[in-house]
Amino acid sequence: MSAAPVIAAVDGSTDSLRALDWALDAARRRAAPLRVVHVRQYAAWGQADVLVAGPPEAEGDPVLDEVRTRLADRAGETPVEYVAVEGVPGAVLPELGADAQLLVLGSRGRGGFASLLLGSNGLAAARDAECPVVVVPRPGREVHGQGPAEPGPRVVVGLHADSPDEGVLAFAFAEAARRDARLQVIAAYPWPVQTWSAPGQLVPPLVDQDAVEHETRALAEGFLAPHRARRPEVRADAEALPGDAAGHLVAASKDADLVVVGRHRRRLLAPARMMGSVTQAVLLHAASPVAVVPPAPPED
Repeated sequence: MSAAPVIAAVDGSTDSLRALDWALDAARRRAAPLRVVHVRQYAAWGQADVLVAGPPEAEGDPVLDEVRTRLADRAGETPVEYVAVEGVPGAVLPELGADAQLLVLGSRGRGGFASLLLGSNGLAAARDAECPVVVVPRPGREVHGQGPAEPGPRVVVGLHADSPDEGVLAFAFAEAARRDARLQVIAAYPWPVQTWSAPGQLVPPLVDQDAVEHETRALAEGFLAPHRARRPEVRADAEALPGDAAGHLVAASKDADLVVVGRHRRRLLAPARMMGSVTQAVLLHAASPVAVVPPAPPED
């Protein structure tokens, strides 16, 4: 059994209990322990660097007591640890991922406005955690576009053909293998391309769309080749699609088991961690759980 746990963040909300169920299944698939964490939030005026307190006892925590009851007959052989900590969830949750395989949480907790599609804690965890973060949405999200071409389990991954991240692809292939699922790889390319010839005047592009699509698909196939060799049991289908990458990924999330997206690397002039507009849009609108994978460490 793997020593690194799958962490489920709970706060007693229906969303967090739904994420708990997803996390338990993920722990079983990984043969990993499950760590259930309840972050007791400081008062609204409190700051994590001002209020200093040790971790509270997990015993007697009503949220964790509810989870114990929920998992009493369901955990099976999966070891479950219950942890209660105090602090600001948006700061504590990303830190918990330092020694975890996966951090799983619901799209919204108890706080915030009912109209929010994704709470601030989910955004903070997806942006800052060292491990992949899975956000489980509420059921019933409607997405536009056609459904999958064929039935069966399916994992979707977004591939940036100009700068692919090997960590994102490796995670997606591993998830597809665990689920005996087909991997749908979406590589979007910008189209239509417009060129300015004079102020206020646009001219048609000089590049043929078929050529751009062919080049995008060829790049995608090249990036997928080593992962296919390592995971021959996974069927990976690459699609080169014009236009909005986020829109294609959200449409593909319909009836998918999981959508996998990456997080931006830190840059010299932008050292803060960033998610990117595509990743944030997918988190807000996808109908399936979304895994946000941190960038692979740079090679020496």
